[in-house]
Amino acid sequence: MKTKLETFLDNYDEKRWFTAIEKLLPAIHDVDKNAVQIWFRFFPLELFRYLQSAEDKEKAIQKFVMQGNYELKNQIDSSHEFLYGHRFWTATKAEIQRRAESFDNDNKQNNEIADLSGLIEQIAQTVAGKSKVDKSLTTGIAAVALMTLVQVGFEDFKNAKGEIEKPKGLLTKSPDQIVKERLKDDSQGILGFLKSIDKKFTVTYDETTSNAKFQIIYDEELATGSARNQSKNWKEMDERCWEGVIPVECRSAACGTCWVGILDGEEKLSEVSRLERKQMKVFGYNQPAEAKPFLRLACQAKAYGNTTVVIPPWNGVFGKKIYGVEDVELEPATTSAKKLRETVTDATKISK
Repeated sequence: MKTKLETFLDNYDEKRWFTAIEKLLPAIHDVDKNAVQIWFRFFPLELFRYLQSAEDKEKAIQKFVMQGNYELKNQIDSSHEFLYGHRFWTATKAEIQRRAESFDNDNKQNNEIADLSGLIEQIAQTVAGKSKVDKSLTTGIAAVALMTLVQVGFEDFKNAKGEIEKPKGLLTKSPDQIVKERLKDDSQGILGFLKSIDKKFTVTYDETTSNAKFQIIYDEELATGSARNQSKNWKEMDERCWEGVIPVECRSAACGTCWVGILDGEEKLSEVSRLERKQMKVFGYNQPAEAKPFLRLACQAKAYGNTTVVIPPWNGVFGKKIYGVEDVELEPATTSAKKLRETVTDATKISK
């Protein structure tokens, strides 16, 4: 049986959640502004609700070519580790649990909640007060926690340990210091102004670890730069990773495995091409309409400076079924991943 808080939240579809987040963006610190929006793309509500109501969930998952860890219930305490606000997860989870156990949308306190954004702000303010920090640092994790409640249910939410990863790497710094560090580019030396010099930059893919970086050459795709980094057995860590830390099955936007979130530095990447824009809709990844958005295909985005990315734990192809994307012909891939390409093509032909 659902709590009244869950029933209240069930009134909001994905579009209204995005509207609430957009309304709150000015109140979210820059350190988490992209991160919050990325998280909501990594765990889309419409996909969750479709799979939840599917007669044969496993069959639907196969048709959507789902790979990786796509269910939020398996990562309640860890899905948001790339947010600065993750350090406030324990307090945020406890506050939402308290509200869920006592929530009554008929009483005076909760009648004062005008909408979803108002509820998020209330929770963020309470957590900020208890944690003795500014509300701009707790607003994002409050929104994430409420959506987590929606997708995992109260019992699983309550039973999660609520543990957090101790900040490491860049995330040990203050929010303003993190933002400042993200903006920096690698020095190119005294001859860096020459066009003949192969300028090299750094892509950071995990800010919680100091060495989670790879080098990339000016005007090179993120996926290509990732593939040169053979410092670890990536496939052993994630079976989707054939070449580098970024999962990839092709180099032509045909598979959808290499989507990434851009925590910072999106302005230092190439603009979205027609092909990437089209394919992102096919995959269902909800890429914003900006020329240089915070959600990209790594095989298409070329780098012109340092960039900080976050790699989603899964990939799939669900744009047609979930969002009504029109049929499109997938561009041919450049590798031998024939079976996957055929499966992806079939996924785009699922009838509505």
